[in-house]
Amino acid sequence: MKKILGFMVLAFVLSVTIISDGAETKSESAVVKKPVVADKAVWLTSLAEAKAEAAKRKVPILADFSGSDWCGWCMKLDKEVFSTEIFQKYASENLVLLLVDFPRQKAQSEAIKKQNNDLAQKFSIEGFPTILLLDAEGQLLERTSYMPGGADNYVTHLRKLLKNKH
Repeated sequence: MKKILGFMVLAFVLSVTIISDGAETKSESAVVKKPVVADKAVWLTSLAEAKAEAAKRKVPILADFSGSDWCGWCMKLDKEVFSTEIFQKYASENLVLLLVDFPRQKAQSEAIKKQNNDLAQKFSIEGFPTILLLDAEGQLLERTSYMPGGADNYVTHLRKLLKNKH
């Protein structure tokens, strides 16, 4: 009986440790890494940082309005497109990635929550995922969302949207 109780306590301590390691609080200038192949592209969480990087590199911003830990279509888009090597390569060369996240379980700073709510209101976001392509000043170029067909199809779609915009 004591061994069973000891194993239960050990299991509980390990599960709390694992859960608390994944619940880091992000600062306003934090960089969030979504599942990334070969760490080629990073997702910024600060619009100010994304705009500065876009201006410096002369590329547009892809803003992913997501419910990353509860929205099924958001997770599907992430798995089928954003986490693939094809998208990662394209994004690292042609985009600045901005995650505008509305999680239910993940911690966020109050500044990021406010920024994300302000952006959702500014751009009239009504559902997730919503993908916005923005210029370096944060002005809307195009609006899109999930689409079937995987990463190749999505990159082709983005190229068409941006062809005469930037």
